[in-house]
Amino acid sequence: MLAAGVRRFTTSVLRRSHYEDGPGKNLPFSVDNKWRLLAMMCAFFGSGFAAPFFIVRHQLLKK
Repeated sequence: MLAAGVRRFTTSVLRRSHYEDGPGKNLPFSVDNKWRLLAMMCAFFGSGFAAPFFIVRHQLLKK
């Protein structure tokens, strides 16, 4: 009896949801413009890669 109620509830929740389907629609950023996506990914990953080098340089130049 409980299982049937849970099944009915989850089915009704799925029917009421109005999300777009398709690849990239559930991401917090747009994948439509590949060049903008490339620039944003380079900036994001590049900043994470370059940060330790800039921190070490800053520490070595401190007096």
